[in-house]
Amino acid sequence: MGVKKKREMQFAALTVCHQDLETLRSFADVEGKNLASLLLHCVQLTDGVSQIHSVKQIVPLLEKVDKNGVCDPIIQRCLDILASIYFSLTLKNPLKKVLASSLNGLPECFLNEAAHSFTFHLQEELDTADLHSYRKVMDNISSCMENFNLGRASVVNLLQNVLHFLQKSLIEVQEENRKFAGNHIVQTQLMNDLLVGVRVAMTLVQKVQGPQSNLWNDSSSPIWQSMCGLLSIFTRFLNDDDLLQTIQSTSGLAVILFIKTMFRPSEKLPGLISSLLLQSADCTSIPDWLMSSCRSLCCADVPASALLFLCQGTLAMLDWQDGSMGPSREALLLDTVHVLFTLSSQIKESTLEMFLSRILASWTNSAIQILESSSPSLKDHLNGDSSIPRRLLEYVYTHWEHPLDALRHQTKIIFRNLLQMHRLTIEGADLVTDPFFLELTKSLLQLEWHIKGKYACLGYLVESLGIEHILAIDKTIPSQILEVMGDQSLVPYASDLLETMFKNHKSHLKSQTVTNTWMDKWHETWVFPVLSVLCGGNLDQRSYVIDYYLPRLLNYSPESLHYMVQILQTPIDTETGSCNHRGALGALMACLRTARAHGHLQSATHAWENLVCSARVKQGLIHQHCQVRIDTLGLLCESSRSTEVVSREEMQWVQFFLTYNLNSQSPGVRQQICSLLTKLFCRIQESSQVLYKLEQRNSTPDSEKRSTREQPSVSLQQYKNFMSSVCNILFEALFPGSSYSTRFSALTILGSIAEVFPASKGNIQTVYQLSHDIDAGRFQILMECFTSTFEEVKTLAFDLLMNLSSVTAGQLQGSEKLQDLFQAALELSTSTKPYDCVTASYLLNLLIWQDALPASLSASSAQQPTCGAGEKSAVVERNTLVVIKCLMENLEDEISQAENSLLQAASSFPMYGRVHCITRAFQKLPLHDLRLVSEWKPVLGKLLLLSYRLSTVVSPVIQSSSPEGLIPMDTDSESASRLQVILNEIQPRDTNDYFSQAKILKECDSFDLEDLSTSVSNIDSSAEIKGKEEKACDVTAQMVLTCCWRSMKEVALLLGTLCQLLPLQPVPESAAGLLTVQQVKEIGEYFKQHLLQSRHRGAFELAYTGFVKLTEILNRCSNVSLQKLPEQWLWSVLEEIKSSDPSSKLCATRRSAGIPFYIQALLASEPKKGRMDLLRVTMRELISLALSADDSKGRVPQVHALNILRALFRDTRLGENIIPYVAGGAKAAILGFTSPVWAVRNSSTLLFSSLITRVFGVKRGKDELSKTNSAWIHPWRKCAAGLFIQDSACEEAVHSPPQRS
Repeated sequence: MGVKKKREMQFAALTVCHQDLETLRSFADVEGKNLASLLLHCVQLTDGVSQIHSVKQIVPLLEKVDKNGVCDPIIQRCLDILASIYFSLTLKNPLKKVLASSLNGLPECFLNEAAHSFTFHLQEELDTADLHSYRKVMDNISSCMENFNLGRASVVNLLQNVLHFLQKSLIEVQEENRKFAGNHIVQTQLMNDLLVGVRVAMTLVQKVQGPQSNLWNDSSSPIWQSMCGLLSIFTRFLNDDDLLQTIQSTSGLAVILFIKTMFRPSEKLPGLISSLLLQSADCTSIPDWLMSSCRSLCCADVPASALLFLCQGTLAMLDWQDGSMGPSREALLLDTVHVLFTLSSQIKESTLEMFLSRILASWTNSAIQILESSSPSLKDHLNGDSSIPRRLLEYVYTHWEHPLDALRHQTKIIFRNLLQMHRLTIEGADLVTDPFFLELTKSLLQLEWHIKGKYACLGYLVESLGIEHILAIDKTIPSQILEVMGDQSLVPYASDLLETMFKNHKSHLKSQTVTNTWMDKWHETWVFPVLSVLCGGNLDQRSYVIDYYLPRLLNYSPESLHYMVQILQTPIDTETGSCNHRGALGALMACLRTARAHGHLQSATHAWENLVCSARVKQGLIHQHCQVRIDTLGLLCESSRSTEVVSREEMQWVQFFLTYNLNSQSPGVRQQICSLLTKLFCRIQESSQVLYKLEQRNSTPDSEKRSTREQPSVSLQQYKNFMSSVCNILFEALFPGSSYSTRFSALTILGSIAEVFPASKGNIQTVYQLSHDIDAGRFQILMECFTSTFEEVKTLAFDLLMNLSSVTAGQLQGSEKLQDLFQAALELSTSTKPYDCVTASYLLNLLIWQDALPASLSASSAQQPTCGAGEKSAVVERNTLVVIKCLMENLEDEISQAENSLLQAASSFPMYGRVHCITRAFQKLPLHDLRLVSEWKPVLGKLLLLSYRLSTVVSPVIQSSSPEGLIPMDTDSESASRLQVILNEIQPRDTNDYFSQAKILKECDSFDLEDLSTSVSNIDSSAEIKGKEEKACDVTAQMVLTCCWRSMKEVALLLGTLCQLLPLQPVPESAAGLLTVQQVKEIGEYFKQHLLQSRHRGAFELAYTGFVKLTEILNRCSNVSLQKLPEQWLWSVLEEIKSSDPSSKLCATRRSAGIPFYIQALLASEPKKGRMDLLRVTMRELISLALSADDSKGRVPQVHALNILRALFRDTRLGENIIPYVAGGAKAAILGFTSPVWAVRNSSTLLFSSLITRVFGVKRGKDELSKTNSAWIHPWRKCAAGLFIQDSACEEAVHSPPQRS
């Protein structure tokens, strides 16, 4: 592999104001040897890295100055400029830290003047009244306290002013945050400023303590008053649920830190904090300053979140080890954990649960610290048989399969610390015979192996007790664990546990046995079961063992490879290959492949010369089982060294393999083949560079005496011949009529070759270039791949031709050929076969990017001014603009005809192909770096209007209650009246009124289907219609529907792409940006209308795709009016759902059609780092509607709510933020089963099914009969009482005697 270049550091260079620059110039000496000259040279540099070198010379220069104790005025002024520079630099600029580090070595005679300068400039910073500059001042205070002596001294000198500034800034920033409620971008910045302010205040208190600790003791001083003011602010932050939880958490730390700093005597501090946590504080005994600052914590009900963060502050900010809190620290420790246990049963929000798990883990760490020097009483409380460890174990068991990965990790830490706590309480006792450890081991082993939390806990027990204790209970544990490795979700846990076990076992056996016989026992316990699985286990089990467990085993014990080969060699000769059975040969190849890939075999040649014969390798390449063939190919292709030379035998066998395996029907096998061959090509390319260097080095007379095998030129020639033969095999496979799998494999491998072996540049030599083997015939083969019905084949052919740009440009010569190709693309874009439209888009993009448009189009654009004629991007942009204009002209004409007759459009020129080609052209273009902005703006405006017109034409079909059977006969009034009858017949019964009357379009020339069939443009000559003698082409409902929903799909994708890729105009008059705010709003209204009114699932699902792109952009938009649109749209549709208006156009059938998609898009795009207010309010509203049984408003709102809840619980993008609402959703679903309305019962059933999948996961196999998830119990406790009542009612109804009529 090539050497990775180190990324150069880039950061802003330091600058000074004009006045300071002139001062430096006046002080600089002619020789340039004084400090002013050095600083002048430094500020004149434009490179930050060079300035760092200059800054580092400051102190050495000052050390050479005469140390007579007097500071020169020039040096004084220079030190003042240095202080100004320091405070002007940003926090993350490396120059700031370098300057601070250098000034730490300042000679003592200059310290006073430097401190004076830094104090003066810090005061200037503190005097700022600009709220937007507060963050910069906070950063400067923080940097002064960070390993910078002068900075710390200046902060101490201005301590009162610094505290006052922090108090003022936090108040003003919080008030500004309230003003911008709803503006997520501004609020996020302001909340980050609040968070930094709290952290700076904490750092200040922690760093200033020590010799300056007396500063906090005077309760009448201004410093004390500022401290009380800050404490009051932190208390407000702690109770403010509108702030980020990170701010609340940090405020909890700050409250405890400030109380600890200000409260005296410290021996009574644990009692005070215990009373706050237990909410049992005596207001009369609390100091006045604390009561005035923290009244809400002392004399009121404290929210659960605030209590949680106070517990965190108690554990993190108090000194548990030094004994300063006295004996009452043990009581505080116990009180804290009891409060945490209480909160555990109250907290439902996932983020607070995450905090709780971390705090419990922190509590166990504090308990371990205290136990090392604790009283017997505390050891009794923390012994494994006492209540606290039992409750901790219960917490671990309940949460070790929680959906949050970070929370599961904390349960592991809690369990590990719990074991250590128990060991500390029984010092000197035998751990193996300890009742607690015995009971814990047995209880864990008795649990089912599908419980993921069991594995880590067993691993910690093995580390504590040793594996011999576990194996003594059950020797089959290794086999049991291997048995569950057929389940992918359990594989990582099982392999981690097995690794812990076999490492512990080997260390134990090695220490207990003098001879080498212990290795046989270790192999029998850990290696032989693996070989049994590889030979006879199920497919998934074998695959996961090879991928996860076998590498760990060989990495830890490479010598075990010989044991594996010895065991597996014997049965190979007696067995026959099978497509369903890998056998010993498959196991052998898997072991050899893994060993070589991890560096335990020098080369494949070494493998078959010393471990296995070459006949075995060839046998593996033609084995009936596909995975055996893959493993054998992996043995040939993979290597731990990327520059290892590929041998002649390996190349011959790869050619042999390609001949028989290009047509594999399995996508997974094809993917693995292509990946392995790419690795082989990379080895060839990188090893060839080594061979070229050796060839240059060995071009001496002595090198001629060497054997042919040792000469690099021989290997290089073998490489060239091998790559040419591989390309021959691949192009031969691309014959007309070849299967999809063959074409996919061949094109993918050719693409890898084109990428791995680029054109030679500079001194870099390439052993092979694919372009040299491409002639006109092979170019035509690649072009014919565009006729495939599979888009993957078209994509691979397009990418390959783009990589071979020199060949493509050479072949695309001649005006006739280009005109024919362009005309074919235009005709394909109106084909009634959807895959022809995709072909057209690829052909057009190929012509655009190769600058191969017909002369007629090029001439039309030649008169227009070009932008950077020699630049590729400018040419591509101009070509794209020309092609899109051409497509739009054709589209506009076709839309006009479709407005007269949708039937003729569906059969002759379906418009979706044109839109698809336009979308693909935009997707290939770098839209944030356009140069022809003035020309693009009118084109985009017209394109949006055309999109809306096209949507208007097809929307009557899509919005019909029965779109699958609707043919709008819309050419005359009589047909329109018949359409009205049809619409009345299929009118839905859900009070939705879509069509008040049929639309009568303008008259056009009448036509019959026979005439229409003769006018259909058909590219395939075999399908040409010759006159009226041929059978008439019927326009079926399916043709009309396909035309309409595909048109709607392409319009939605086009609009979504434009919103996602095009830059937005910041203001209407701005020249920058292409889309105006009004256009974005119109696009949003379009999506809103069609998502809420479309009946056809294909239409609203694809409109949803475009709408998601739009909402993601809106939530990140700096324009406030656009940023608030998703929230406004959400409240609007929720109000319409609740109103149950009979005239509403919302669809209550078809599972509420696009309404769930609409709300799902609005909620899923909400920033996840915020408080998710939209999700919280929406879920409460929906659950309330789903539980309501108010017949006065009908059952339609309830049905909508159930259907929307189903969609939200199924959406993985909402993550764990949806978990707190599982209980409410389950209750609504179960109560809905009792509804007398079928629609409610049906929607409730679907919702309940989604909840089961959400909680327990997807069933992965037919043999998976049962599965439990302990994490589901926690969020569903809330509805347990309701479930019990329903269950009792059902049981009573079942057992009650039937009533006689």
